[in-house]
Amino acid sequence: MLDIQTLETWLWDAACAIRGPVDAPKFKDYILPLVFLKRLSDVFEDEITHLGLEFGGREQAEKLVERDHRLVRFYIPPEARWEAIRRVTTGLGQYLTDAVRAVARENPRLQGVIDVVDFNATAAGQRILADEPLAALVQVLSRHRLGLHDVEPDIFGRAYEYLLRKFAEGQGQSAGEFYTPREVAILMARILEPKPGMEVYDPCCGSGGLLIKCHLRLLETHGQRHNGRLQLPKHVAPLRLFGQEINPATFAIARMNAFIHDMEADIRLGDTMRHPAFTNAEGGLRQFDLVVANPMWNQNFPISTYEHDPYDRFRFGTPPSSSADWGWLQHMLASLKDGGRMAVVLDTGAVSRGSGNQGSNRERDIRKAFVERDLIEAVILLPENLFYNTTAPGIILVVNRAKPRRGEILLINASQQFAKGRPKNYLTEEHIARIAALYHEWRAEAGLAAIIASDEAARNDYNLSPSRYVSVNGKEEVLPLEEAVVRLLEAEEERAEADRALNEVLRTLGVL
Repeated sequence: MLDIQTLETWLWDAACAIRGPVDAPKFKDYILPLVFLKRLSDVFEDEITHLGLEFGGREQAEKLVERDHRLVRFYIPPEARWEAIRRVTTGLGQYLTDAVRAVARENPRLQGVIDVVDFNATAAGQRILADEPLAALVQVLSRHRLGLHDVEPDIFGRAYEYLLRKFAEGQGQSAGEFYTPREVAILMARILEPKPGMEVYDPCCGSGGLLIKCHLRLLETHGQRHNGRLQLPKHVAPLRLFGQEINPATFAIARMNAFIHDMEADIRLGDTMRHPAFTNAEGGLRQFDLVVANPMWNQNFPISTYEHDPYDRFRFGTPPSSSADWGWLQHMLASLKDGGRMAVVLDTGAVSRGSGNQGSNRERDIRKAFVERDLIEAVILLPENLFYNTTAPGIILVVNRAKPRRGEILLINASQQFAKGRPKNYLTEEHIARIAALYHEWRAEAGLAAIIASDEAARNDYNLSPSRYVSVNGKEEVLPLEEAVVRLLEAEEERAEADRALNEVLRTLGVL
């Protein structure tokens, strides 16, 4: 069995095989589908071998599978099998493109997943990736098998996520669109502690990591070792996982990620805010036991996105066009069953913007509605420089429709709970365990966590920033640059609204 370190080194060697011709952000477009194809091909070969033992030889098994493709998980046509690909010496780009399209034709579940890349694509009249580096990539990937007996799904899944992390490190500002740091995802799963049979939803699922971590957490807490592999016993129902992703390439990665982890997930392509994919028979939103998400921070949706919403999601108020954070939160709340819970990563300003302002403020007023309805259970301030698209700290906001401790909010200032890394900081297992324990044991700790009553939040004008209530080494709260920009946009938006209202009054008076 391949171990995680061997897999990671090998897969990164594969990435380096095309490092010169292709920029780092493009690595994933070429490598991930090929890694996925190799896994499918090797598993297919293993299944043929197994059927051969059962039905009198490999040749007989191949004939049976050709007649009935349902005998295998995924049928791989002869031209798309890895041994055939390895033998190609000319026209490799077109051959690979045809191969993945053939796999998609034979397996409708893989359409829009494995066939999204044109390996023969050009830019400005030149091949993006010529046949020579493509051939080098194929040869590196040919070093090891990825069959059923070569690597466990959870180990291979971890290696695949390692590749995603490495791509995120090279992708800069756009990394956050598809990748949430692994340890943040693990912490969120530890907070939610999914139970067997639960339905879990991510409305902006990226590469699917948050859903996968919930699945792995259930395996960790309820799984048993069988033939060296961690599995759920038959009497334990797996999670039912649902996600939506707007970017077609990232959607494809999420589907691949789920297949590689050997788990079922209903992931759909589309714009969640304008066209949510999961609805019920009555035309309303489908509701789930758990929601886990990391939406893009401070998205700029026009106000029209929220007006006249057919799903009645934004009943607590219309967010400003400068930040969709509380639009996303209202969508997720509307997607929660009675008694449901959610953990959401947002920028720090989501829990403080507008507090202390004179007059009304849209975000503060929506936050107030959440507090008054006793929906916010906890806010966890994360350390700086964890996320790949920003150095700013984020927060995890925990919402619970059935809080066991009514009228209380737990605020955890985990800003100092990290280890230094390159290029990013990270949470160790000890940090994750400590933060999760504070939440589950519901306790205050000097310099780390405080429990406040809802009326204290009201006295502070619904500012729920943990650093306001929990001082760490006497440090004062510093406004991140991204937060300052959003507040400036919000102030400009409020000024423009005031100008419009004033002009309307002046027109009424006949002055204009």
